[in-house]
Amino acid sequence: MKRIISIIAALALILTAGVSLAQTYTVGIGQFAQHGSLDNCYQGFIEGLAEAGIVEGENLKVELQNAQADMGIAQQIAAQFASAKVDMMVGIATPMAQACYNAAAGEIPTIFTAVTDPVAAGFADESGVAAGEVTGTSDALPIKAQLETIRAMLPEAKKIGILYTTSEVNSVSAIAEYKALAPEYGFEIVESGVSTSADIPLALDALLSKVDCLTNLTDNTVVSALALVLDKANAAGKPVFGSEIEQVKLGCVAAEGLDYVALGRQTGLMAAKVLKGEAKASEIPYEIITEPGLYVNSEALAKFGIVLSDELAARANEAK
Repeated sequence: MKRIISIIAALALILTAGVSLAQTYTVGIGQFAQHGSLDNCYQGFIEGLAEAGIVEGENLKVELQNAQADMGIAQQIAAQFASAKVDMMVGIATPMAQACYNAAAGEIPTIFTAVTDPVAAGFADESGVAAGEVTGTSDALPIKAQLETIRAMLPEAKKIGILYTTSEVNSVSAIAEYKALAPEYGFEIVESGVSTSADIPLALDALLSKVDCLTNLTDNTVVSALALVLDKANAAGKPVFGSEIEQVKLGCVAAEGLDYVALGRQTGLMAAKVLKGEAKASEIPYEIITEPGLYVNSEALAKFGIVLSDELAARANEAK
């Protein structure tokens, strides 16, 4: 009888140990601003983790905070994550990802998503080698496709306006690529930089008087003020092109853009490998979604009298 009791006790200890050893992960997620594309990234990220067996409420605790497009707040959030010694920091959008990576100081893996240019952001070198324990996904804009679409929709247009935040390296990088490619399509890029959202109204008024249309980047400060941009542009009779589906839903005429839920899901799968110890962040090259989709807003197109060519109409997706 004593032997049976001893065996039962030993089994109980083994089972108890198994429970205590079950891994629960704490992930600090910082989102730089509140707008549709970044919200979609977060949704997709959680879905990607769940697909890999890391499920919120079961073996995952998420600390989600939003910086409201304020770099100072982003740095505070990242410092809080570092102090709490979370298992992983996740930065959604370039400024937030930079804050997390700096605060992690090489001790906590950092995963980024919605970063237009990981090299310019300091996360990797030109060959794609990670700068440290950091990896993630890029939402590099399909600028060539966007210019081709704008030319097809506005055959007489000459000048494209771009409003951007001078402190966002993702925007600075995208501006440079736009300016390099625009002449191939007969366009001139007229850019206007702002420091904060308070600068947008005056900068926008001046820009709209100089251009035939606007095209948006994935600039967090500008996208957060998209309602204002659209109101002023519509009043001036200038169509606005977006950079992803959520901007088109809000009133941009069209966008050659990415599916940000899919981008987030891809990032979540990468993060799961790091959390499970299958690979270090530095061992996983950052990834890019390479196939954009054409999203259109039929009501906005009609407002400006824009008629899609047969080629564009065949592949256009109505943003709903």
